[in-house]
Amino acid sequence: MSTFHSVFAEHLAGYVQVRRRLGLRFDTQQAMLRGFDRYVSEVNYSGPLTQELVWRFATSVGDPTSQLAARRYLVIRHFSEYLAAYDPDTPRLDPKAIAHRHHQPLPYIFADSEIQQLMAATQRLSQRPAIANAALRTMIGLAASAGLRLREVTALDEADVDWSRAILFIRHTKFDKDRCVPVHLSTLDALRSYAALRSQVPHLPTEKAFFLNARRHRYQSGDVDRLFGKLVRQIDLRSPHRKLPTFGSLRHTFAVRRLISWHCEKANVQALLPALATYMGHVHYTSTAYYLTATAELLAIAAQRLGQPEVSHG
Repeated sequence: MSTFHSVFAEHLAGYVQVRRRLGLRFDTQQAMLRGFDRYVSEVNYSGPLTQELVWRFATSVGDPTSQLAARRYLVIRHFSEYLAAYDPDTPRLDPKAIAHRHHQPLPYIFADSEIQQLMAATQRLSQRPAIANAALRTMIGLAASAGLRLREVTALDEADVDWSRAILFIRHTKFDKDRCVPVHLSTLDALRSYAALRSQVPHLPTEKAFFLNARRHRYQSGDVDRLFGKLVRQIDLRSPHRKLPTFGSLRHTFAVRRLISWHCEKANVQALLPALATYMGHVHYTSTAYYLTATAELLAIAAQRLGQPEVSHG
């Protein structure tokens, strides 16, 4: 059953379906499209899509200069491009009607000692059985050493670890892509130690998941985020802006460490970025290039924190 009810309901539903078929999660955008649908219904609008209608919806949140207003406008503008394929009279919405001042904050870069503190702090969690804490500890180390996304870590199955070749099979990840991720032998040793503990869990159900929670089932990403936040608060880690580092910060740390290493080796970083993009599972090159968008500031901070020689930016 369609979740849309306005004059644009059919095309809104079709647009969401198309975007999801492309492999996008599209949850936030769908929520905004539902908000647009409700707005159109509430004002009893039954005409065509117009610049004024979209602008009124986007700015109905209060501050017309806010990032939320800009985001709402952008989502409906993209929908209008889809709608134009069915209704040629759909106008091209002005891309500059509401400026989108996107600012991506610098990620938190963990020092080696902080990662060790986080892993050690898992032993103080009240989870039972102990396999749950061991799993969390190993997940933290894996994300830091291999740059995996949180959902990739929690989705790992027993069969996805190739012990003989030191390779992880990452399946149906973002944009429904698969990839092979070689891991360092020390990482493989940590996974093997955890696997030995896992094999000793009594009454283990037919669970494919490699990492087991306190109920001996697959960890959910939200639970890992919550526990990771608890660990971060326990050891009092905060960014200069007082924001708490997240599990995703481990992935950022991996990427920046690799860039620092290449810089210190005087390697051609631009030429090596495609390899890093492939390893990290980035579909778009710009996702990897983000780590270079603030190279001077980001790498200098990271180099200082990680005890590396300062990186030259010339």
